[in-house]
Amino acid sequence: MKIIRAEEMGMCFGVRDALKIADEVARPADVTVYGELVHNPVVNRRLSDAGFHQSGEDGRKPIVITPLVLITAHGVSDKERNQLQSNNKQLIDTTCPLVHRAHEAAADLRDEGRLVLVIGKAGHVEVQGITGDLNRYEVISTIDEVRHFQTLQLGVISQTTMPMDQVSAIHAEIQRQNPTADIRFIDTVCRPTKLRQQAMLDLLRRVDAVVAVGGMNSNNTRRLVDLCQEHGKPAYQVENAEQLQDEWFHGVKTLGLTAGTSTLDETIDEVQRVLEGMGAIVPVGVAAPSGRMRVDSNAAFVEN
Repeated sequence: MKIIRAEEMGMCFGVRDALKIADEVARPADVTVYGELVHNPVVNRRLSDAGFHQSGEDGRKPIVITPLVLITAHGVSDKERNQLQSNNKQLIDTTCPLVHRAHEAAADLRDEGRLVLVIGKAGHVEVQGITGDLNRYEVISTIDEVRHFQTLQLGVISQTTMPMDQVSAIHAEIQRQNPTADIRFIDTVCRPTKLRQQAMLDLLRRVDAVVAVGGMNSNNTRRLVDLCQEHGKPAYQVENAEQLQDEWFHGVKTLGLTAGTSTLDETIDEVQRVLEGMGAIVPVGVAAPSGRMRVDSNAAFVEN
């Protein structure tokens, strides 16, 4: 069995920057991470070990006990931000710039008087942040949820980690079912997501199956798995090497390896080492993803 890595995979610049900011905090015990900094259990455990307080994403409250609050890479609404500041909290903002862009796009559509349609995963923390400042919106997760909307002005954006082909299909269906509406679409799928999805499509032409490394609540990792399955290729999502199972690879001659945007390089490397121990051989000349670096497994945080 051969292993081929996707040409674009693993940690994106938004996650890298968020980890760097956290690593530079002088007194972690004075800081509450408002949700999960990134959807990665290893990172979240290291934050806890370093002394950070952490609030769950399902139970975030604007009242926290520490003087500083770290806004995660997924962002929050201006409403939540203002509530925190009104409680005299100092904010450390690690929101990804491309998530900021999605917030700005939603606000532009709102200010134009449009019903804002957000293509994304209902309940996802990024989607909650985007919709938190909207008075009229709907979240659309699948094409089956599209309908005729009783308004002549519609605005369409998406969660930054949605597959572009799914966004395009849902946008087209919105147009089909609302032929008389004035529809403004703003593409808010982030470039790292697009590059990783294209790399996955390129990889699928060369492999029999794929292992995707990433947190089980990582939307972008899940989307990579979905993309594989939509193209008829078996795909297995794991958070770490311990979750690999030999029986998955019976009859697999060429295996693809990819990872979500919040996956540590050290985790990817360990998954590869275990796969090699199962008899896999990495072909000579297969490039590692751009910007990768090996990290000390004892380091509190990493960047690429």
